[in-house]
Amino acid sequence: MDVVSLDIPEVKIITPRRFGDDRGFFSETYNARAFKEAGIDVDFVQDNHSASVKKGTVRGLHYQAPPHAQSKLVRVLKGSIIDVAVDARKASPTFGQWVKAELSAENGAQIFVPKGFLHGFVTLEPDTEVAYKVDAFYDGASDGSIKWNDPDLGVDWGLADSEASLSEKDAKAPAWADFDSPF
Repeated sequence: MDVVSLDIPEVKIITPRRFGDDRGFFSETYNARAFKEAGIDVDFVQDNHSASVKKGTVRGLHYQAPPHAQSKLVRVLKGSIIDVAVDARKASPTFGQWVKAELSAENGAQIFVPKGFLHGFVTLEPDTEVAYKVDAFYDGASDGSIKWNDPDLGVDWGLADSEASLSEKDAKAPAWADFDSPF
């Protein structure tokens, strides 16, 4: 397992080893002991799976407020995405900054996004499937979002606004300037 910190060091790219032959490959995508040795000590409690039919589907920027805040381990089962994490921790020196990574079924890379971050992704191809583990159960009252293309954040999603396919929730998300971070 290869673990690399991004420019915001708490966000990490984890690339599990793949053992392949002419039949395909085997990969251990999560091992609590190995993750703990890499400095990622979380107890995942829920697995989620999303499927996006269209290229350009944006899911995010989402968060769960404390006490239901979630750390996430995200990977792609089919297709590819640009995955984005925005630091929403008020006391952090990187507050309001973002990092991104390309994850695909082909590269096998995963991203670990800790509590205190907004999270989202955009699909780079049709029929993309994403799986992610979280360390807190979903709580609707704690669910929130920030506008994916907010100019104050300036996230480079790699697509024009007109190319984005959004849920109603994401289309109506508030601006970063109006966000009173609970983190």
